[in-house]
Amino acid sequence: MEPTHRFVETNGVRLHVAEQGKGYPVVFCHGFPHGWFVWHRQLAAVAAAGYRAIAPDLRGYGRTEAPEGVEAHTNRAVIGDLLGLLDDIGAERAVFVGLDFGAQLVWELALRAPERVDAVFVLNNPFAPRPPKPPSAFWTKAAERHFLHLSYFQTPGVADAELAARPREFLARVFYALSGDYHYLDTWKNPPGLGYLDVLPEAPALPWTWLAEGEFEVLAKEFEQTGFTGGLTWYRALDRNWELTADLPTTVPVPTYFLYGENDPDMEGFSGRDPLATLRAHVPDLRVVEKVAGAGHLVQLERTGAVNDFLIAHLAAHRSGDPGQ
Repeated sequence: MEPTHRFVETNGVRLHVAEQGKGYPVVFCHGFPHGWFVWHRQLAAVAAAGYRAIAPDLRGYGRTEAPEGVEAHTNRAVIGDLLGLLDDIGAERAVFVGLDFGAQLVWELALRAPERVDAVFVLNNPFAPRPPKPPSAFWTKAAERHFLHLSYFQTPGVADAELAARPREFLARVFYALSGDYHYLDTWKNPPGLGYLDVLPEAPALPWTWLAEGEFEVLAKEFEQTGFTGGLTWYRALDRNWELTADLPTTVPVPTYFLYGENDPDMEGFSGRDPLATLRAHVPDLRVVEKVAGAGHLVQLERTGAVNDFLIAHLAAHRSGDPGQ
């Protein structure tokens, strides 16, 4: 069985959605530079387990519309899309799964609309409370000392042009750099003033043990058609997200299941805090924390079996009322 595809008119955008299976809804939220397809292995597994697996192209990506401007790419705006998606399928609540920007999205969704969230399953990207200063205050000084993609992506048009000119090379390099086979933070050892492709490592020829040539083709063709501006605008919205979250709760009120790759850069605690300790302090209903040995950022592709087992086992326990502890 393959996913079906359709469009949902929601919150002022035309949202492309891939769906597989029937039953209780489980919504998958991707990051950058991804799209719905990075979840295709999970859609099949979760659907086979008796759920309705749903993976949208989030606004700015793939076949979903990409409205212009930072305001249109805040978490608040995209959460409106997700709530409209729930309304479209007639669901009061759903389980949400997130990775990368998709993780930040579902964390904020749980703060803004906990009544619509049955549980969150987050891969990498642990929750952290709102910092005292906007994100750019932390990366601007660092970017004076070394290359930092967060800073490089801020100027409209610059990274957009570089990455759109060599989309396949960029995708291969960044997927490899973020995997458990490379230490992504080595990109920070380069001086400022370079482009992203100047600092990313050369990628081995495909296929890789965790990514087939055909899968890469699907992802690459989407970005060849759309470019990267939609996704890059999410980075440009980070300070605006900070402004819009001043009044939100500081703890996550929904059941949470967290899985991370052992070699994921977000788990290194380079900000000076222990990411798991911070997670536990601010997520009182944290039911499971699981580490996947050797995996990096794209853990759902790098260790598909471990991620699928995690999702299916804890979805079943959660839906049966077992707290999973």
